[in-house]
Amino acid sequence: MNYEKLTPGASFPSIQVLDKDGKTQSLVAPQEAENWTLLVIYRGVHCPICSKYLTQLQEMRSQFQDINVDIVAVSADSVDQLNTKLADVSVEFPVYAGLNKDHMRKLGLYVSQPTSDTETDHDFPEPGLFVINNDNKVQVLEIANSPFVRPDLKMLVSGLGYTRKNDYPIRGTKTI
Repeated sequence: MNYEKLTPGASFPSIQVLDKDGKTQSLVAPQEAENWTLLVIYRGVHCPICSKYLTQLQEMRSQFQDINVDIVAVSADSVDQLNTKLADVSVEFPVYAGLNKDHMRKLGLYVSQPTSDTETDHDFPEPGLFVINNDNKVQVLEIANSPFVRPDLKMLVSGLGYTRKNDYPIRGTKTI
């Protein structure tokens, strides 16, 4: 079944998720009015590649802060599963749980089913990355159908720095 996918230049939908204490939070809530948000969708507690990517994000956090880009990550995990992940991966940016199938559909994510009970207990999103500008528009997006397809973070921070400095427009707003 095909769904309408989120496109560059579109308004980012309002999505409520859960923090590590089970409290409802807005998924995208920039720390400052001029900040952009780098939103990383990760597969969940069961994914070691996701742990490495979240760790890389943490290592580059100051570079994103220098260009006024906040980082946030989310999965479809439960709060308990989120806290298990956070015990394994130490990050200083918000990481949320509770992404549901409606959210995944709105974001145009690919969704996978667990291959066994030991993997996880729910359908989960494959990786996605969204950069939402300070007008709540999708500036950049990357959606993958496999855990090992993810944007290079050094290239991303460099490109976003250039984009912000030069007030570069949103690209790729039309499909053919």
